[in-house]
This record gives sequence, structure tokens and C-alpha cells, in this order.
Amino acid sequence: MTDPVETPTYTKDNPFPATVTENRLLSGPGSSKETRHFVVSIAGSGLSYRAGDSLGVFPSNRPGEVDALLAALGADGSEGVLLPKSDAPVPLRGALATRLALAQPPRRMVETLASRATEPGEKAALEALLAPESGEHLAKWLRDREFIDLLAEFPSARLTPQELVSHMRRLMPRLYSVASSPRVYPSEVHLMVAIVRYDTNGRDRVGVCSTYLPDRVDVGSPVVPVFISRSPFQPPEDPARDMVMVGPGTGIAPFRGFLQDREAAGAHGRNWLFFGDQRRASDFVYEAELSGWEASGLLTRLDTAFSRDQPSKVYVQDRMRENAGELWEWIRKGANFYVCGDAKRMAKDVDAVLHEVIAGSGGMTPAEAADYVKLMKREKRYLRDVY
Repeated sequence: MTDPVETPTYTKDNPFPATVTENRLLSGPGSSKETRHFVVSIAGSGLSYRAGDSLGVFPSNRPGEVDALLAALGADGSEGVLLPKSDAPVPLRGALATRLALAQPPRRMVETLASRATEPGEKAALEALLAPESGEHLAKWLRDREFIDLLAEFPSARLTPQELVSHMRRLMPRLYSVASSPRVYPSEVHLMVAIVRYDTNGRDRVGVCSTYLPDRVDVGSPVVPVFISRSPFQPPEDPARDMVMVGPGTGIAPFRGFLQDREAAGAHGRNWLFFGDQRRASDFVYEAELSGWEASGLLTRLDTAFSRDQPSKVYVQDRMRENAGELWEWIRKGANFYVCGDAKRMAKDVDAVLHEVIAGSGGMTPAEAADYVKLMKREKRYLRDVY
């Protein structure tokens, strides 16, 4: 597919104010997850994307969290603060709302509080956290806290607004794999988002961007700052080439776009999807679409693994192992192999099983299988989009 021409008016440094036109729940009753499907309109932006690209979204923080920080500082939000690479002061409330991350306070924040604390008990507690032998404990302690926790726990350590923001990181955009094809939806981008909500240190916490879209954006309002992020994670250029896709959970997002793209292009290469999640009844997202593609023949094979539907957990890598012989035949004949999703465990396990499949069914030693996988990577036949 030839890369479309993109008007560079809207970029990461100058995002487009997009409109969310659809927000619907994908996960069903009984699911332990909140997974949502969003449609984001980029009509009139001049932006274009490809299946496999990502949409960058700039979120805002929850107003209640901003209010809590202002109260802890004794500020009203109109105070001017200087941010890195900024030539002029900006209002504190705006900086806390859209420019700064309110989580992950660094060690130097504790050092500053220790130098400012006037209440003896607070000062002793802070100094104990900073003791040389407390390094591991301090790291864990900070992971469970946000800036508001530190200001609330050590109220005698008074900071100015500028002192607080000087310890904060920039609020970064979140990249979401596009779950649609421009051949089918040229003026809108589909996203599949797992909404993050949890509790630590007695406070409710959220994923800033994952909750921004459902909780703080009204459907129909052009307020979501977005940009397109190019990716080498693309469906095969050759319409005759087969592809194998491994995408459990939200990892299925780009493969929905891949399949839309191949169907619209009339590509005749075979398509094999491995998908998994916790429970079929509540977590089989896009089931109707996938079943329709399987019935039409667009999906040559659909292998699912729902880990909690039986006593022994089953994962996508187990399905790969069960189908090792046929999987090797697809790979041997030139199929592209794609993996999307969790980098910490799933992608590592899938990679290990891929090596096993190639060694076992391909009649290779482990070293030869490793060389074969390296060749697949060099030929761009093994591509990963992991996070």
C-alpha cells in the first residue's frame, strides 16, 4: 500500500482537536475489565493514517485531583508558574490540568519535603525514608503515592507552586494502536481502550488517558488533542502473502484494522488470528465481526484461548503449540508473523513458543531456530507492537 500524503499542519507539537463520535462498552456483564470502543473523527484535519499506525492522544488530569493539589498548596490556581522550555509563566491550574503528570513523584521531592518539614515527626519520617539503607523501601513507597499523597502526609513542609511543579514530569500523550483501516474509515480512527481504575494508599487511582476518553470527554465535542504516529507495524504489502496474528486482550486492536484493510483491498493471502482473554462470555470483544470474517473466509483460522473458562489456564501461546505443525507450514511458506499486546509476559512467551515451533516442526536445533527467527526479523516478516 502506498503511503498516503499527509498534510503536516497537525502534528505532535500542534495536535488536532478531534471529536469522539462513539463510546461504547465492549466487555460484557461479569467481566473483570472495562474495555471500550471509541470512534474519533479526524474529518477536516488533513490527517491520514495507515492500518497499524497509532493515534496519539493528549489527556487532561481529573479536575478533582487538580483541586486537591491546589488546596494542599493553599493556592487558587491563578498563580503563574514556569515550565521547562517555556518563556512565559502559565496559570498553575492549567499547568496541573493539562501539562504536568500528577503521579510518580521522584526521590528529590522527598528530599525537598525533608528540608522544609517543621513538624519533628514528619521530618524524622522523611529522613528515615532517605536513609541509605531505605533505597528499596523508598522506591516502593513512592510507587504507591502521587504528589497529593506527599503533600497530605507532610503538611508542615510548605512548598510554593513553582517549587511543586519543578518536581513534576511533563504529561505525555498516550499512543493507541489504531483498530480500523483508512480504506474503510478514511475520516475516522477506531480505538480499543482498556480503562484503568485501581486503589493504592487508600485513594482511588486511574489511568490518566484511558479514563480521560470515557469520563472527561463528551461525545460530539471537538476537544481531544490528537496526532498520527507512524509505525512499521503494517499488514503485508503483497496481497498474496499469508499473515499470522497473535493479539490477546487489547492486542487485537491493530488486527481488526489489518483485516478490514485486506478485505477492502481484495487481498487473497490467508489470515490466521490467535486471540485470547479471560472469559468467552464477557471478554470476546468484536466477536460478531470476527465470526463474520471467519464465515466469509477472510479469516482462514481463528484460534481462541479463554484462560478462565476451564480449571487449567490456557493462553494464546498454548494454542500456538497445539497447532505447531500447521503454524510452521505457514511460516515456512513465507507468512508474516505479528504480535501485539503485553510486553512483559505474553510477548516473551509467544516468542519462546515461536522458537519451539520452528525448532520442533522445522527439524532445527535451538541455535538454528534462533537464526531463522533473526532472518524473519530482518525480512520484516516478524513484527511486534508491544507495550
